[in-house]
Amino acid sequence: MFNTRITEILKIKYPIMQGGLQHLGTPELASAVCNAGGLGTINATICPTIPEFRDAIRKVKSLTKNPFCVNVSMLPTLSLGELTPEYFKVIVEEGVPVVETAGRNPEEFVPLLKQAGIILIHKVPSVKFAKKVEKIGVDIVTIVGLECGGHPGMDNITTMILGNKTAKALKIPVLIGGGIADGAGLVAALALGGEGIVMGSRFVATDECIIHPNFKEWMVNASENDTILIQRSIKNMLRSMKNHAALNCLEMEKRGVGLQELLGAISGNLGKKCQMEGDLENGIFAIGQVIGLIDEVKTAKKVIDDIIQEAEIVMTKLYKSTL
Repeated sequence: MFNTRITEILKIKYPIMQGGLQHLGTPELASAVCNAGGLGTINATICPTIPEFRDAIRKVKSLTKNPFCVNVSMLPTLSLGELTPEYFKVIVEEGVPVVETAGRNPEEFVPLLKQAGIILIHKVPSVKFAKKVEKIGVDIVTIVGLECGGHPGMDNITTMILGNKTAKALKIPVLIGGGIADGAGLVAALALGGEGIVMGSRFVATDECIIHPNFKEWMVNASENDTILIQRSIKNMLRSMKNHAALNCLEMEKRGVGLQELLGAISGNLGKKCQMEGDLENGIFAIGQVIGLIDEVKTAKKVIDDIIQEAEIVMTKLYKSTL
């Protein structure tokens, strides 16, 4: 029932992709998603060095025989010391089947990936950028709306609009994300013209995610009103848990503090430390409004199985309503 160009191109059972999730995108979580029929993703940022990155790829390959993805988020311009070229070299050498890029245009790496037979997904914040990357040879586009955790783009456009417009504008398949956590969301994304979904926040509240249980408990009890948009002043808007760190960041932005001072308050290392130790207040935690739909911590397999079961029920109801 849910065979699409996404499942055909990626050679996966269900059109469900796990988002990159920064340092939470580990081999254990990614392989669990893959083994459940989706596309699991490891994030290059979990690996401070190239040897560790290679080891992480090999770890996933040891835990699943199914296709998996590596997320590589790139800075706006290639900077001294940036590991992106080295990441791609290892990706090719290790035979990674799928890569998702984000940030700057991946055009410089397209020939390398194409030659190696690697499927390239690129995450974009708008239809304009989706059209650009389609022209350079990207295989699949991911589009996420304002509801998403992490970086939704600067235009405040919701998933319902962005997903619909992007799917209509492109010939290549589109993955839709932002506010999706269940079977109804999958059916809605397909109805908009998408050919699959990408979920980040839903996979944080799973047994396999390494985040401290305090955060999983908070997610289960939180509502869609418990997130906040920050970092607009530095043109890097982010949806975060509404906690002391995020509110402090927003206050600093209102006061017009400089970039360096702000960076000290939103440190990724501090956020990671808090997430590992269970400190709910003092680090930035990127999370989407979809927490309002999450009421249970499950295994990654249970998440996917429940989504497919619910989607089938929804599709059956829709079909009967047309008779």
